[in-house]
Amino acid sequence: MSGEHRTGGRSVVKVALTASAGATIEWYDFFIYGTAAALVFPKLFFPADLPPFVAQLAAFSTFAVGFVARPPGGVLFGHFGDRVGRKRALVVALVLMGAATAAIGLLPSYASVGALAPMLLVALRFVQGLAVGGQWGAAALLAIESAPPARKGFYGSFVQIGVPLGVLLANLVFLAISTGVSPPDFAAWGWRIPFLISLALVAIGLYVHFRIEESAEFDAAAKQPVEGSPQRSPVVSVLLRHPQEILLAGAAFVANNTCFYVAITYVVAYGTSTLGLPRDLMLGAVMAGSLVMVPALIGCGWLADHWGRRPPFILGAALTGAWAFAFFPLIETGQPWAVALAITVELVLLSLMYGPQAALFAELFPVELRYSGASLGYQIGSVLGGGFAPMIATALYARFQSSGAIAVYLFVMCAISLVATVVLSMRARAAAAPGRRG
Repeated sequence: MSGEHRTGGRSVVKVALTASAGATIEWYDFFIYGTAAALVFPKLFFPADLPPFVAQLAAFSTFAVGFVARPPGGVLFGHFGDRVGRKRALVVALVLMGAATAAIGLLPSYASVGALAPMLLVALRFVQGLAVGGQWGAAALLAIESAPPARKGFYGSFVQIGVPLGVLLANLVFLAISTGVSPPDFAAWGWRIPFLISLALVAIGLYVHFRIEESAEFDAAAKQPVEGSPQRSPVVSVLLRHPQEILLAGAAFVANNTCFYVAITYVVAYGTSTLGLPRDLMLGAVMAGSLVMVPALIGCGWLADHWGRRPPFILGAALTGAWAFAFFPLIETGQPWAVALAITVELVLLSLMYGPQAALFAELFPVELRYSGASLGYQIGSVLGGGFAPMIATALYARFQSSGAIAVYLFVMCAISLVATVVLSMRARAAAAPGRRG
């Protein structure tokens, strides 16, 4: 990176880094829930006499609620983000996420208030989902719309690294607290600390985000509105004008989201509860893979600027589908090196899809509808993919008593994304203007 590229007087590096910081904060809040759902929520928020499998399934079902809320969040924030700007929408999403996450850290257990405990947990998880449903579009577009045309994939990848950084931070905090206090103290109050920390993180995020400019393309579009553009809601407009793009974007994302949440959430529960592996080993392997994923995402974003958005996506779907059949056998060896290798390779292969994704989705829609369109595609894919992935994986193992069934499930999701991306590529080639990247 040579110096700071500027678009309309804006520092693209500053925008990309601050958008990445906001994404990291938001995803930290979202992921600590997944870690807690795998490790502590089954015993804390559900009846003690439930069989372990049922309690785990119930905890993962509350995890899925956050994904169900993400499309409504995309609709809500997409409307205001396309009308009043990306930066304002992002700040609201950060505040909403921080408040909901801190409130989870204050919830009473099932032993204290009975059925009210899981009800409150579900409600706050829904609010988390609303917030993260709006966050990605705002952060991604702030970076992409302020970047030079030839480097949109590269700068868009800075927002994508918020995901592995959020995973890394969430697991690091959980690991530090769980090793610093006794198991009874961790179950009683230690698990609450990661949730309460989110208040400080959101305060930092607000400090940063109040000091960056609105995206360059949004400012330009707001000053020169498209003649004859509809006055109806941006969400309604994009659904009427670009329904196929939204559905194809969602289908393209299902593999990434499904495989990712199996690799960072389900596998922690599978390794500790089913295989009897140490919790620290599973969390450490997820952290190692997430750390490697950061430069991999940036590299794949750079690659998308030179090779096109779709070729890395297609390659990533094919390789991830094949790796599904090596992933679980490596985990099941119980060897630390094999567990770390399985998760790290999985996350690197997913980077081929996730790195170019922000630029790919943004370029499917016009500026005035971009927040709504990109968010809807992303969040539809998140529901169909990651939201139910830990539950489906848990149920498949219970039914077949084999991880092979889960591998087939991951392979099928990768095939869906591969086909959707190929269709997007064919459509782009058929309608592309000269010089447009494919």
